Amino acid sequence: MKVLVNEREIDIEGEITAFEVRSRIKSDADIVILNGFPIKQDYSLNEGDKVTLIKRGEVPKKEELEALMVSRHTPKVHEKVKKAKIAIAGLGGLGSTVALALGRVGVGHIKIIDFDVVEPSNLNRQQYFIRHIGMKKCHALKEILLEINPFINIEVVDTYVDKDNIKDLFEDMDIVIEAFDGAENKAMIVREVLLQTEKPKVISASGMAGYYSNNLIISKKINTRLYMCGDFKNEAKVNEGLMAPRVGIAACHEANMALRLILGEEV
Repeated sequence: MKVLVNEREIDIEGEITAFEVRSRIKSDADIVILNGFPIKQDYSLNEGDKVTLIKRGEVPKKEELEALMVSRHTPKVHEKVKKAKIAIAGLGGLGSTVALALGRVGVGHIKIIDFDVVEPSNLNRQQYFIRHIGMKKCHALKEILLEINPFINIEVVDTYVDKDNIKDLFEDMDIVIEAFDGAENKAMIVREVLLQTEKPKVISASGMAGYYSNNLIISKKINTRLYMCGDFKNEAKVNEGLMAPRVGIAACHEANMALRLILGEEV
């Protein structure tokens, strides 16, 4: 019988269980994953089963990590996600949260763009830590993303986005995620990406301030290249700021919309 153990094919005579494989091959493994799912009780193995043995605190090899992603996502989904190229413009509460979600699902190429630095006031909703205060957001976020998945390609662009560099920044991307502050900046990037490029689809967000109902935040298709997420009403203003929960909900709408576009589920 042939089974895969940590992506290495082995021949086994007779019957064997997952825990017996652990005892033979990696007895110090804390976690046993059978065909993509962590198991707490032992199972008999069948021809073609995949067993992944993980020791806590030990970074898996690239092939092992990818195998785990494939088993979770299914091969068809994982291959599409791995080939995708997504740009995130603005790395605040929206952009940093979108980036982490896309990094966790294994998007193969993520371009992160921002010229700003991490400030203490950012920590109420953005995915940074005290150790990042004073660092450029793009460099701090790359550090975090590589802690999540060291095998994806993170392209860092430390620049201010305006209409003069839109084409160079985005024309080769599959998807552009708008994550700016301010209505004028949001409108500018959406308008100019649609005007100056032909390929990328754009996902924008509007309306996520305060602590209103989660269910007011939605995703909708505007046209063949533009998608919007948010409640389209509640902008940040005096006595009604941006807070982690609703910003995070809107950001995950953007990330999930990007995943749906990658997989051809744009309707």
